[in-house]
Amino acid sequence: MFIQTEPTPNPNALKFLPGRMVAPEGGLAFDGPEAATASPLAEALFGLDGVAGVFFGADHVSVTRADDGQDWPDLRPQILTVLMDHFVSGAPLMRDGGLGQGHADGGDDDDIVREIKSLLDSRVRPAVAQDGGDILFESFDADTGVLTLRLRGACAGCPSSTATLKMGVEQMMRHYVPEVTRVEAAET
Repeated sequence: MFIQTEPTPNPNALKFLPGRMVAPEGGLAFDGPEAATASPLAEALFGLDGVAGVFFGADHVSVTRADDGQDWPDLRPQILTVLMDHFVSGAPLMRDGGLGQGHADGGDDDDIVREIKSLLDSRVRPAVAQDGGDILFESFDADTGVLTLRLRGACAGCPSSTATLKMGVEQMMRHYVPEVTRVEAAET
């Protein structure tokens, strides 16, 4: 088995491509070892010294290292070993059939929220997945026009994520959904 590694715009995250589907039903983010108990693979990755975050995309695994963790030349081979062992063993990705994590559900979405989610799914999320991350709808305040999005995977904590939100996502949303006046990242 050959696993490709790609850099991401976040210097603390790498994208690993195992050449097979990882989480086809939706992205899964793990921000710490406590959350990782739902996945044998995430749990094994958090067992490595210096791993601060794990994200499973449709066809990739993004690993974020701690700021004070190991350098990539030391950590990367350990991650590759864990990934190889997991995929060769045929172990499940999730325990108890865990499901993907999607957009925040506000109950009955109105037309504006449905349009925002549709734009995110069709135009934004595929582009962000190329960089090893994900962006999900968190909330929309119709009174102020503020759209709040949750950044996951390599996008969370990325130095260029503010530029991505303001220059890319905000401009596109304001163009297609005039009710949106500003885009912000959700507090983690």
